[in-house]
Amino acid sequence: MAEHHVISARKWIGTPYRHQSSVKGVGCDCLGLVRGVWRDTVGAEPMVMPTYTPDWDEYEGLEVLMSGADQHLIQKPIDVFQPGEILLFRMKRSAVAKHLGILAPSGSTPRIIHAISGRNVAETSLTPDWQKRIVTQYAFPERSSLWQH
Repeated sequence: MAEHHVISARKWIGTPYRHQSSVKGVGCDCLGLVRGVWRDTVGAEPMVMPTYTPDWDEYEGLEVLMSGADQHLIQKPIDVFQPGEILLFRMKRSAVAKHLGILAPSGSTPRIIHAISGRNVAETSLTPDWQKRIVTQYAFPERSSLWQH
């Protein structure tokens, strides 16, 4: 289990939602949360984030978030939820995937730590409604694997 990613993500709980931000306790969006956990557990961010819209209803366009995740994260099978891994969600069937959450350890119901517009970062149940929206699952790279390149 990537416990250090969960510990880092839980430190963000209560951070207000702020589009395109990534400052613990001040503001972040779902990508900002993942970026903050990356900085805390992996190291410097691998790229400068381009501008992006907060709209979950983007129907046409490139899968920019998925493409970036494919480049910098390690794709994992969706059928096994591992704490500390990242889930990418598509909020509407024909829209681009634009939401991220970090899996947290739980009892019988998986949980995710994520930021949603209008709310603070929170740890919530990964309900069947959330599960049906999962596009893919990723793991953070380990710090040592980045140093080898």
